[in-house]
Amino acid sequence: METKKRSTAVVTEATAQAALRRGPARTLTAEEERVLRMRVGASPARTAPLERAAPERSDLEIELLSYEIEAYMKWRAREEARAPSRAAPAARPSRAKEKIIRALRKKA
Repeated sequence: METKKRSTAVVTEATAQAALRRGPARTLTAEEERVLRMRVGASPARTAPLERAAPERSDLEIELLSYEIEAYMKWRAREEARAPSRAAPAARPSRAKEKIIRALRKKA
């Protein structure tokens, strides 16, 4: 008769965080997973949808949506204001370039 060897595994916070970052835990309920994420400080994936605690179409949900829209519009305006600074700098005239242009104009 064979006996199975038993071993215990130690799960560190780092490995729990890494496992939770990979995706939702299949064996845990939503509440257990949320508690575990809070306990070890693991954030959900960036692509995960945000939970809504308010009942559908309540005043609270409408107010939260208005805050989200306002924050998005402020972020969008800030991004658009920052966009021109990312453009390539204007070309400065150089003596060598001017010399080449004059030479080409004389040939034409």
